[in-house]
Amino acid sequence: MVRADGELGFLCVLASWREIVFLEGMTENEVAKQIVDAAFRVHTSLGPGLLESVYEVVLAYELETRGLRVVRQQPIPIDYQGTRIEVGFRADLIIEDRVIVEIKSVEAVAAVHKKQLLTYLRLADKRLGLLINFHVALIKDGITRIANGMPD
Repeated sequence: MVRADGELGFLCVLASWREIVFLEGMTENEVAKQIVDAAFRVHTSLGPGLLESVYEVVLAYELETRGLRVVRQQPIPIDYQGTRIEVGFRADLIIEDRVIVEIKSVEAVAAVHKKQLLTYLRLADKRLGLLINFHVALIKDGITRIANGMPD
């Protein structure tokens, strides 16, 4: 808050500092818990049946309101035979520069979707990803955790 004399109040500065320290120190698993909770909230509110792009925008919004850093459609470069290709693929969401979220709205998640996310994690040098399929009756049935070199 800005006081009438233009200075920030002490409590506001303290709250901002606490938020920065809290978010900077989050592990992949702590970020993932926030994502799962946000996905539950989005799914409860909107239900299944919408396009992936809708869930992407709304989930990003929900995570941002929690103070998390979210990047949508992040281009990830790849190296192919010694040549760097700047946009090898685009990650749906990257949260806190730690967790990749791949969003689906399909009848059933195929094995290739899981392999796809694992490849994304490897190419982006990330350790944890969540595959979230919003086209389910219960969102808990639509969330798959994919680890790349970290404990399950």
